[in-house]
Amino acid sequence: MALKTNFVRILMLAVLTLGASNAIAQDELRKTFFKNVDVARATAEEANAKLLAPRSYSDGVEDYDAAEVGLERGRNIKYVRRKTSEAETSFNTATKAAQLAKTALSQVMKSRQDAANAKAPDLSREVWDKAQREFGNAIRHLERGDLKNATRKDIEATSLYRDAELIAIKAQYLTETRQLLADADRARVGRYAPLTLGFAQRLLANAERELSENRYDTDLPRSLARQANYQAKHAIYLSEVVRTVRDKDLTVEELVLQWEEPLTQIAGAADLVPAMSAGYDDIQAELITYIENLRNQKQSLEQDVDANILRLADMEEEIRTLDERLGGATEERTALVQRLEAQALVKAQFEQVERMFGRNEARVFREGDNVILRLVGLSFTSGNSEIKQEDFDLLAKVEKAIDVFPRSELIIEGHTDSFGGDTSNQRLSQERAESVQQYMINAMRIASYRLIATGFGETNPVANNETESGRSRNRRIDIVIKPKLDPI
Repeated sequence: MALKTNFVRILMLAVLTLGASNAIAQDELRKTFFKNVDVARATAEEANAKLLAPRSYSDGVEDYDAAEVGLERGRNIKYVRRKTSEAETSFNTATKAAQLAKTALSQVMKSRQDAANAKAPDLSREVWDKAQREFGNAIRHLERGDLKNATRKDIEATSLYRDAELIAIKAQYLTETRQLLADADRARVGRYAPLTLGFAQRLLANAERELSENRYDTDLPRSLARQANYQAKHAIYLSEVVRTVRDKDLTVEELVLQWEEPLTQIAGAADLVPAMSAGYDDIQAELITYIENLRNQKQSLEQDVDANILRLADMEEEIRTLDERLGGATEERTALVQRLEAQALVKAQFEQVERMFGRNEARVFREGDNVILRLVGLSFTSGNSEIKQEDFDLLAKVEKAIDVFPRSELIIEGHTDSFGGDTSNQRLSQERAESVQQYMINAMRIASYRLIATGFGETNPVANNETESGRSRNRRIDIVIKPKLDPI
């Protein structure tokens, strides 16, 4: 029994040893026969041959798999060598075809990527699938050497991909608006609030037109779509109000009194008498002035806090340095006093300049020691950088303000809203800043070495670009006055 057991163990050990030897031998054979074809396959895959040369790539994979199976099953070495050689040839052919396709089909591939980026496979499935079929046909024709038909299918696929991209972009920005208008239509909102609903419909049409004409500059159509959303919701709300008025049989007088109540409460919160005996114009003007004054006071307080923090930090640092030294204290303390006096002078000059401008001409504020003139009253014709004659009076005030700060450095900053392309906005803001700079040189006789003109495009907004008033505030020229604080 013991002899039989030992014999079985020896036999199993021999089988395992033989199997291990065969595996090692097979691995060595694979390294020998598959070395070149593995390189060829990796090169083909790097060239995206699976997509751009599917027939040759598929032939290569088929022969490659056959060679692997043949090696595993111990088939004739010549068979394995032949299959790897055929696979290598197919992969090399696929690489060349893919490289040719990248050049010949570059336009359709770009359109395909743009459509994919716009989520066309999800948002425009039907058109995307049609484009994919034509793209596949173009590749097949090109792989067969049929350049004429490949070009024809290339054009058809490009057009379809662009259609799919546009549909997807519109779906992203306009689906909610379309749904709101459909809901409004089902609720017969047009019967009760036709003006507001019509406005929403026109805004949607304008957004669609803008996207069709320039699909890559989505700032304006996105804003139009949001406005359309608002107006559609507003129309639905107004229709409910009209229905309520009708159902409750309210008079026009009762309705007006109801609408005056919130305005009365707002006026009370501002500690204003809500005088509406002749309408709401007076109280509206008072509330606007009240809010503007609060904003200005807040800005002024923030500036004072920032200036005081900087001033205290400077004083503490300089005094600490002086106290650590034994010599030269008197001279350096004198310099510190002079600097503080210069800062106090800048503050007085700032207050003098602040009084020069009306609320609709310029906002004047400080950032550290710098004084900024935000010329809200200076406007340019759309897309133009030429200064209009009607702005000369405002610029004359600007000249007087600059004279308050002799020897100061002046930075003219041009800014735009977010509508329009980034590049065109950058260029326009630079041109407008340079236009003001040239006016200062020619009309104000300011030395050019004191002036720097810089365009920031849409990158530094000071208000919300989603509203017309906000965009108007963002389209601006800022003049940064950098006073000389060193004693003369």
